[in-house]
Amino acid sequence: MFAFLKKLVAKVTGPSLLGRTERESESSIPMEKFLIVGLGNMGREYEGTRHNIGFRMVDALAASVNEEKGNATVWEDKRYGFVTRISVKGRQLILLKPTTYMNLSGNAVRYWMQQEKIELPHLLICVDDIALPFGQLRMKPAGSDAGHNGLKHIAQILGTQQYARLRFGIGNDFFKGQQADYVLSTFPPEEEALIPERTKETSAAIKTFCLAGIQMAMNQLNRKNKEQSLPSAPSSQGRE
Repeated sequence: MFAFLKKLVAKVTGPSLLGRTERESESSIPMEKFLIVGLGNMGREYEGTRHNIGFRMVDALAASVNEEKGNATVWEDKRYGFVTRISVKGRQLILLKPTTYMNLSGNAVRYWMQQEKIELPHLLICVDDIALPFGQLRMKPAGSDAGHNGLKHIAQILGTQQYARLRFGIGNDFFKGQQADYVLSTFPPEEEALIPERTKETSAAIKTFCLAGIQMAMNQLNRKNKEQSLPSAPSSQGRE
């Protein structure tokens, strides 16, 4: 009897209508959303600097996804930052480059979390790190700001250190008292040449974070770091 009724409904509605109804039902399911924030400073004087590697990580992610789909990346000038959206296997990723300058990054993060109703576990901050040798990548679910002004302000505004961050090592080859000049300087040619390959890895890690969770993404990066042999940047500790 059930088979007969199914055939009867198919004759009345037609297969195209049934298929369309199913597709409409699937498309009406809201996408799981993530906020991916690249930290940096706006302005030509900051382009290409070590402190802006967070911008380059989200730029690379947007470009990789859009190129696969034959789309151009368009960043919209919105409140507190430039924003673009991409989709990865049913997840919507809102990419943000704050225009607040590094020291006030938390204002942009809070606003877009509230605007898009993003839960804390779906927030990922992409940031430079002088504690890691150049090109080394680390992802953590939480942690201290380690003196990074952007992370410090985000923790202050959100009231917690319990947010994920993807750290890109920029080394620490500077004399005592010259940290600010170092992070606001550009990469030397030999390091600049390696950045596209490293940002491919950060793009893959961010996708894994959104699709499979932070533990899987951390394992992926740890495995990559063990497989690769990166030159260690000289330590600035003790230099005068």
